[in-house]
Amino acid sequence: MEKKVKIKNLCSKGVEEIIDEKHLVTALNSNKKLRIKYGIDPTGEQIHIGRAISLWKLKEFQDLGHKIVLIIGDFTALIGDPSDKLHKRPFLTKEQIEKNMKNYLPQIGKILDLKKVEVCYNSHWLKKLNFYEISRLAEIFSVSQILERRNFRIRFQNKEEISLRELLYPLMQGYDSVAVKSDVEIGGSDQLFNLLAGRKIQEFFKQKPQDIMTVKMLLGTNGEKMSTSVGNVINITDSPDDQYGKVMSIKDDIVFDYLELATDISMEELEQLKSDFQSKKIKIYDLKKLLAYKVVERYYGKKLALEAQNNFVKIFSQKNLPIKAKPLVIAKNISALELVIKSKIAKSNSEARRLIIQGGLKVGDQPKTDPNEILNLEKGTIVKIGKFHFFEIQ
Repeated sequence: MEKKVKIKNLCSKGVEEIIDEKHLVTALNSNKKLRIKYGIDPTGEQIHIGRAISLWKLKEFQDLGHKIVLIIGDFTALIGDPSDKLHKRPFLTKEQIEKNMKNYLPQIGKILDLKKVEVCYNSHWLKKLNFYEISRLAEIFSVSQILERRNFRIRFQNKEEISLRELLYPLMQGYDSVAVKSDVEIGGSDQLFNLLAGRKIQEFFKQKPQDIMTVKMLLGTNGEKMSTSVGNVINITDSPDDQYGKVMSIKDDIVFDYLELATDISMEELEQLKSDFQSKKIKIYDLKKLLAYKVVERYYGKKLALEAQNNFVKIFSQKNLPIKAKPLVIAKNISALELVIKSKIAKSNSEARRLIIQGGLKVGDQPKTDPNEILNLEKGTIVKIGKFHFFEIQ
């Protein structure tokens, strides 16, 4: 694919807004090697495919030869990004952040070539700022500007508490741009205020203001904002079977959004699929199968994507169990929560509890929705956990 076509795709597919687009396109067509900044706060252990939209956009920049500057927000995660939050975000502990960060880079490495990435931790510069320096940054913005943010405005009108700590977050993310001398910053559309703060703070420090690219937001499987706490996410480290099954469960009216934002399907192919769907040449079920296959292929390759598709058809279309359920050795009397933890399908107690409450545990044909229920499981009992995981009690 020639450079101009790559640049066109980079600046269009999945993109919400570019500031300043003309300047960015000119820079991309030059021989200048740009520094592309992306910050990610380790507020959870898993990266979902909604967050990965920005990472895939970074890969497009990387493939064009530009330098990716990845900022792990080990300091900003302590403060908590208030973007699009209608309630005060709690403080995270250093221990929580360290736990969350443990597997971040391996996950990001599924998308980016980490050998070519400049990885930074913003605690290296933010924790050195003194009160005077923070006050200088705060002088750049007014309270009225901060309260223009939609979420702050709603919270203020509803007399919902807004911490001064939350008001400082854009200053910190903006100062990151100064620290790494970024030419371009990428983020979700909910990050626009923070990205613009980076431009203002760079100008304050006599740097050229970064260009900004915001990407569209991907809704969760239930059609609401994708959130780990809600449980409507598809993680990039979910098994191929889980990824495939979760995609097949999304609401029909967001399928085309997923095709655009979560796959490598071109805009031309997407428009053709829309046309075929409108003319009834293709059904929504077939579009979902294509989407699920493309998502799994993106993270696991063609072979495992095809296996996941075949497994889905066997289990759900033909109403069959897998050829062989996995053996699971447990005590005869065990709580539903302990059972899910023992299976290792859930990565934490909270995730296991959420899975059970949402109907993700079945013993035989009986759903079990109370995490504290004691189960009397006989040898040979088939247990289903999640979308695709079947176990035979030993």
